[in-house]
Amino acid sequence: MFGQLIKHPQSTGFYDSSHTRPSKRPRFDKDAIKSNDGPPPSRFRNRVVPDSEDDDDDDGDIEDGTGMSAVAARTDLESAMPPIMIDAQAIEKYEAFKASQNDDTTDGNGNGGRATGSRVNSVDGRLKDRNWVRGKSSIYVDAFNLALDTVLDEESHLFDAAERDVFEQWWALDYEAQYLYVRLFLRKTAAWHRVKKLGYHSDISCLDTAIRGLQRARNLPESSAVEEHYPGDTDSPGPRLGSVFTFADRSEDEINTLEEASSLLKLDELKALAKDARVKGKNKRELVKALRRNSQKQVGLGFVGLKRADTESSIRSSASHPDADTPEPESEPNPVEEKVSEANRDAHFTRKILSETGPYIRLSLAPLKLFERVHLIFYRSSEWTEKSLTTIILAKISRRNFPDFIVSRSANIFSSRSSLLEFEASLRVQFRIDSILEFNGKPTEEGFQTILAVFEEVYPRWRALLREEQEKEDTVYGSGEGTYLRRLSPAWVYTRIVHKTTSVLAKQKGYKREYELLSELLAQRLFHHSRRGAWYQRKALLEEHYMALLASNEMKDAEWQNKKWKKIALQTCEEGLQDTLVHIIYHYDLQKRIKKLEKALRISKRAQHDFTHVRLAAPAEVTFEGIRIEKAQPLSQCNGSPHPGPTKRGAKTVWIDPREGGDCSVEEMCLSHYRTQGWKGYHSEGGLLRTLFAYLFFDILFTYVPNVFQTPFQTCPLDLHTDAFFPSRISEINHRLIEISNGEGAAILRRIWDGHHERRTCVVGLDWSFELTDLLEITRCFKGEALATVCKVVAQEYGQRFGGVPDLFLWHEEKVEVMFAEVKSENDRLSDTQRLWIHVLSGAGVRVELCHAVAKEVRVVL
Repeated sequence: MFGQLIKHPQSTGFYDSSHTRPSKRPRFDKDAIKSNDGPPPSRFRNRVVPDSEDDDDDDGDIEDGTGMSAVAARTDLESAMPPIMIDAQAIEKYEAFKASQNDDTTDGNGNGGRATGSRVNSVDGRLKDRNWVRGKSSIYVDAFNLALDTVLDEESHLFDAAERDVFEQWWALDYEAQYLYVRLFLRKTAAWHRVKKLGYHSDISCLDTAIRGLQRARNLPESSAVEEHYPGDTDSPGPRLGSVFTFADRSEDEINTLEEASSLLKLDELKALAKDARVKGKNKRELVKALRRNSQKQVGLGFVGLKRADTESSIRSSASHPDADTPEPESEPNPVEEKVSEANRDAHFTRKILSETGPYIRLSLAPLKLFERVHLIFYRSSEWTEKSLTTIILAKISRRNFPDFIVSRSANIFSSRSSLLEFEASLRVQFRIDSILEFNGKPTEEGFQTILAVFEEVYPRWRALLREEQEKEDTVYGSGEGTYLRRLSPAWVYTRIVHKTTSVLAKQKGYKREYELLSELLAQRLFHHSRRGAWYQRKALLEEHYMALLASNEMKDAEWQNKKWKKIALQTCEEGLQDTLVHIIYHYDLQKRIKKLEKALRISKRAQHDFTHVRLAAPAEVTFEGIRIEKAQPLSQCNGSPHPGPTKRGAKTVWIDPREGGDCSVEEMCLSHYRTQGWKGYHSEGGLLRTLFAYLFFDILFTYVPNVFQTPFQTCPLDLHTDAFFPSRISEINHRLIEISNGEGAAILRRIWDGHHERRTCVVGLDWSFELTDLLEITRCFKGEALATVCKVVAQEYGQRFGGVPDLFLWHEEKVEVMFAEVKSENDRLSDTQRLWIHVLSGAGVRVELCHAVAKEVRVVL
């Protein structure tokens, strides 16, 4: 389809370091979750949603204002919901059921069940009463209004009088206008949409009436908001609400130049227009330039005294957009004639384009930004999708059993309107920096200087916010409340910006300033706990290799300085190991650096640290032989040889099961070999670990922590996939880890099974299909200390730590032992995440094997 974004194929090459790996890898599997580095970039325009009927390729290219392709992301609220079918079939089935009910809640104007100007929560009532009439309401409109209702009921203090008046006028719209707005809101909202391509005929009886309702000018009271400037924010948030506004723009009023009109055409349409004008070009840019050049040679009707109805608007447009390519006249130009000439140059082709395409509609930017702010407050995230919008409503009618927990949607996430606006501004600054470092190829020196300039603006404000947050932590927050709230503060985003700046300073060899920033980042204990291990590692490296050269005390010789800074580096590593907020995954590297420094400082053997009890053991390597099945390739694809070639790296292979016979995967083939040796097991990758963690930490997952349970339909707290989960429950988690270490895991598992198995309670990661007898055997075979270590790693970074778990989970009842096995076929190798898990498991004392599958025979089938 023309205009569709073509994805590049995934690389099959292996990356040995993060420097050569792409900076961002989108994850498309259902268990993938968004990055935990901080609040997501402010990609408010990054939402493309298929339409109900006619998904024209006008909006096929999934792209935001920066030219960056959209990447599917999940909000914290969406991640906390159970797996729900949200495809078109599920929504149609849902709405068909609702259509069979009588709708007694709608008013006489069809306003979707809400009387104009009232604050009656009809959306929730309609859902509870299961009332629905097609053409009077929609799952999209109800979800949109539910978010708006919830925010205005609890956090209306974040909006001024003019903005609240916009919401009241929103409620005054009829259903069809609301439906059209919501569907466009979920599409590429910054773009113009052809009216004749919109569709929605089964939901909107008169599209023209709905469009007129959105495009009608409406009066507003004077806004009391004061425009503020925030550090580093050079990007304007968009037009502000004036005394008059519209929900949508008219193309007749806004599109006045050839450049604007031609940008709306598809390439084949532009080629047809160029053919009629007898101009040529290889691409869109050349065609537009040729059209403009051709129009300059034509004599407009304005020169002979003729006027048209649209000439005045064209004159105004061209007066504000002078043509830089217009050749200078030989004589002194007449200002009036110059304007008329320029207008006619644009007007001829502009009229022709719009007459062919018909009118367009675009959501007005000021109300659009206002509704995006509503969704930011409701979802506690700057990214949402069609699934995010409908997940809560579908969860309500899914008739599933959810755990019992206290729902507390706090109204103090954003303490004031100013704090909300600063958070928005900080997201824009963060996105600007990410665009330079990650989204637009290799950063340039100019880009580095831009980041450093932004940092200098942000730095004083960051330090001030750190002091404020520490005061709140000491005097206001309780029960771990502050941990999750801080994720939605500008200080969280600014901390990430400071962290990014350290990498820029490292590239520019500004080691002294980098060292000072790392020291400040480590001095605060409120933000980005998951990065503390990396900060300790980098700080120790600078102390070991660079700080001696930069030391200001020149009275001492170089050898004395080197020894001094190596001692400081040793102390830094020790502090890192003692820091309870440093994740276990960083311990091995810190321990390794300690041994290196002690050797360099010639510390006596008896005074050195002993890490033999956590020494990283290399995985044992085993080989299993089997019969591999390959399909015969056409002679044209195999250079004339009928025999198969080497298997492509990373490709799935087909084998024969040595025990059961029949086709199977390479993992199942190796699992059969293990079973012949007396092992029991599953090819579960991270599934079994998720289930064990859900059983053992069930009551901790649903312990009351303010703000993390926003709806009664959650399968986990909102902060589970963030690094705020561990510190806010550190006391309960450590107590549970001690219980597991003491061998009480089986008793905890049995208690949760007895209390929830019959109801099949929806809990994140818990797969009720695993047999209880197997789970009890596993917990008895799993050494308590090792199981506690694995659970601690998962609790510290639940969202990131299930990638790379070894393929096979095995246990031997007679040996009272568990084992993990990572299966690799020919031309396959370990990834970085797999190496990490082998390191963690081996360090915990769990046996890990690297299983090589070798084909002793290859059978070719047709």
